[in-house]
Amino acid sequence: MQTPINSFKRAIVEHRPQIGLWLGLADHYTAEICAGAGFDWLLIDGEHSPNDLRTILQQAQAIAAYPETHAVARVPMGHGHVGQALIKQYLDLGIQTLLIPMVDTPEQAAEIVRSMRYPPGGVRGMGGARASRWGRYPRYYHEANDQVCLLVQVETREALDNLDAIAATDGVDGVFIGPADLSASLGHVGNPAHPEVQETIASSIARIRKAGKAAGILTPDEALARKYLALGAAYVAVGIDTSLLARATASLAARFKTGVDVAPASKMY
Repeated sequence: MQTPINSFKRAIVEHRPQIGLWLGLADHYTAEICAGAGFDWLLIDGEHSPNDLRTILQQAQAIAAYPETHAVARVPMGHGHVGQALIKQYLDLGIQTLLIPMVDTPEQAAEIVRSMRYPPGGVRGMGGARASRWGRYPRYYHEANDQVCLLVQVETREALDNLDAIAATDGVDGVFIGPADLSASLGHVGNPAHPEVQETIASSIARIRKAGKAAGILTPDEALARKYLALGAAYVAVGIDTSLLARATASLAARFKTGVDVAPASKMY
């Protein structure tokens, strides 16, 4: 029985744009609702959301019931902290595609590649997969390296300086541009729409594509999302579950609480 094919990795290699959604609610119930919406991929955020290994596993299991949607997980690490043990644990849970934040140098990228792969191409530990879903695939240890997908996140001036070398790193499948931290690093805190930031994003997408790798980004702005797709971004997250819930609930409350006189109870029947 062959190890499951990584559908997301295949799609970005074949230049088929993948539309995704960010999951920050850290709950398998809401993850399943989002999985049923029809997105190509869902990002389970372990960096800026209250997730642990068990909640990530639960969300991945919920998403797995929707084979047209691929689960990606972001590992809480960065700025040179490679975190081999955490990468190993995320992969052993059954996640095939990882997003690693704050990758600033090609040396960091190369070390992350090694953490993602079994020997002889890497240092991923062998034991954990026996106790997970992977233990049911007899050739998993031989086939896993071809099916894992590594996305590294660039979001600092240092990363921009090293972008060409990071993207050229063997084993890096895609480079993800982090607009929020990138805008802060460029001196435009809270303003990813600033012209300098937008020019940097556009040129970065071009540089990533020139290296033969897939570029990705997150934006809840529909016009910007379409712009990035037109520029050649291969995987774009077009919303965040927490923001969608916040906006929808605030809008609903405002419609009933602004300029509305509530009738006394005695007159409501």
